Amino acid sequence: MKARALKAIIAAVLAVSMLAGCAGNTSSGGSSPISSDTVSSDVTTSGTTSSEAGSSDTVSSSEISADESTSQDVSAEDSSESSTDSSAQSSEQSTTQSGEEESSNDTSEPAGESEPGVMRDITSQQLVDDMTFGWNLGNTLDVCQADRDGDGKVNEHVEEGEKVDETLWGNPKATYELFAQLKSDGINAVRIPVTWRDHMDADGNIDKEWMDRVQQVVDYAYSQEMYVIINVHHDGGGDPKFGAWIIEESQKDYDAFLKKYKNVWEQIAERFKNYSDYLIFESMNEVGFDNLYNKNKVDAYDLINKINRDFADIIRATGGNNAKRHLLIAGYYTDIERTCDSLFKMPEDPENRCIVSVHYYTPWDFCTCDIKHTWGTKKEVRQMETLIGKMKTNFVDKGIPVIIGEYAASGSDLSSCIFFIEKLNKLCSDYGIATFIWDNGGQINRNTYQWRTPQYLEVLKRATSGEDYEVVKSCEAAWNRRT
Repeated sequence: MKARALKAIIAAVLAVSMLAGCAGNTSSGGSSPISSDTVSSDVTTSGTTSSEAGSSDTVSSSEISADESTSQDVSAEDSSESSTDSSAQSSEQSTTQSGEEESSNDTSEPAGESEPGVMRDITSQQLVDDMTFGWNLGNTLDVCQADRDGDGKVNEHVEEGEKVDETLWGNPKATYELFAQLKSDGINAVRIPVTWRDHMDADGNIDKEWMDRVQQVVDYAYSQEMYVIINVHHDGGGDPKFGAWIIEESQKDYDAFLKKYKNVWEQIAERFKNYSDYLIFESMNEVGFDNLYNKNKVDAYDLINKINRDFADIIRATGGNNAKRHLLIAGYYTDIERTCDSLFKMPEDPENRCIVSVHYYTPWDFCTCDIKHTWGTKKEVRQMETLIGKMKTNFVDKGIPVIIGEYAASGSDLSSCIFFIEKLNKLCSDYGIATFIWDNGGQINRNTYQWRTPQYLEVLKRATSGEDYEVVKSCEAAWNRRT
């Protein structure tokens, strides 16, 4: 991912551009940098987190709609961070978990109303190459009422009128301090999944309070001069009966769907139009069309391609920095095999600033469910090499950058998980593919900001360092010596 020579070139460009600002677990680009003295957020919750679904190799409708895996206990013992809103705009509407208004000592204008950030003259591949390793703020801004517990029952334990905020699935509120620690850990790119459907009306008009909070969390990351990805998350992927309106409505009446989808993205794009190229928009999350696919595969692909084309056109038309913003285009179900199908087409973007997004959850029962506890046979390693190799051949080698927006290893065997994470990241790094580990609260303690398994951070740094070495599964004794 990080050829040293290319990094040196990009560094020269960055040295100039970062004076104006950055984005995505990032800084500037549309606002004054936010310091730890001026940005904070209340953290008081504890509980158990649910996860969201991902899929890679074998995709069924049940897998797509299922929550990503195991729940993770999030203790509140050491949780109590205070913070103020990143901007006057967001502080007006942000609320604590108890519903009380948060205070703000920050009098700066919202980033989106400031002078435009710098859009560098770099390719999308150079932008991806500049990412070290990425992280997902999962089960936070992507929460939704539907299937709250991940058990297939709609709205279980959700009282009528209950406010849907980022603590709904048990994680504490995101804080500036969290992102500061991520940056200190070597992470320079974060994906912030956002679900909008519980915060908008039937026409897609988004609540100002929710938009303000999303901007505030983006600014936490943006102020750290990190890349930030935001999307429409559970609005897209998942079972339509649980509110995945993109899947359902796009098939029922595309014109009506497009009006709503366009309205949603125009609001997001307008709010963030002045942010620099450190902010990236992602079209949707894990969207595919099983019914259409089973009837007519061509129709299914035509629909996903059409949504992606319209997404690119919508963003470009909003102007400002969005005219040249790098865009993340969701593959078919974000599944590698299906995205590598010749029927999948990237949008024809005159700016040539589109990146393809896939997820890696192969094998599913190891990556997400802790059903398969070990990984690392020759056959399994070869499968990983083959799938990632397909992304290189079908996209990277053709000038289309790739981001693996989610991956995970949930097996109980630590050495297998370490081997999986290091092998995947080393392989992707060598091919110029960026990776973002999925975290529903199980990877990093959201109260202490420390990795629950420190070895993961170690191998992530090693695998993306640019060092030329072969990843092999080591015995426990060897791992103990390294850690």
